[in-house]
Amino acid sequence: MSLEKLMRLVGAAVLSLACGLAQADSWDSVPQKKTTILKLYMQPKHVLERMSGSEAGKTLFVDVRTPQEAMFVGMPQLADANVPYMVLPELPEWDGARNAFKLVQNSGFVGDVKSRLAAKGLGIDDVVILMCRSGDRSAGAANLLAKAGFTRVYSVVDGFEGDLGKDGRRMLSGWKNEGLPWSFDLAREKMSSL
Repeated sequence: MSLEKLMRLVGAAVLSLACGLAQADSWDSVPQKKTTILKLYMQPKHVLERMSGSEAGKTLFVDVRTPQEAMFVGMPQLADANVPYMVLPELPEWDGARNAFKLVQNSGFVGDVKSRLAAKGLGIDDVVILMCRSGDRSAGAANLLAKAGFTRVYSVVDGFEGDLGKDGRRMLSGWKNEGLPWSFDLAREKMSSL
């Protein structure tokens, strides 16, 4: 790792502490599939606080679910954009182990996030918050951005709908289940142009 990269990471960690953002030591119980390289996480209520306050202009909040999920399940009203990390390929293939169609990585994800940052006058050292359905894909997306040089990428560990309960439904946690502001009404300017 170059000295410049190391200094950026140290600076980002100091800024994150100063801003009161969650650090790894307070997140020791994050499941392996939800952990990220940067070890930066948030709960939905903390995202709401940040995006409702003075830090909103210094933060990019991205819903990384597919456009179909946003359309049929709803989307946080305070999200700046929907930029899918994974997408359904043109010729879908069935995944028997998951009983679902396989998703593939959106090849334009990093570029689209950079464009959304630039539109807000921000760069790769500013805070980016990623949310998916339950925290798995947002962790993968955070890792991809970290590898691309982003230094302050947070994953919302409970996502929009949270984890599955014992009854097989997503009713335990997450943005929607906590009663935070969301809607089925999508704004065209927030949606990715895949």
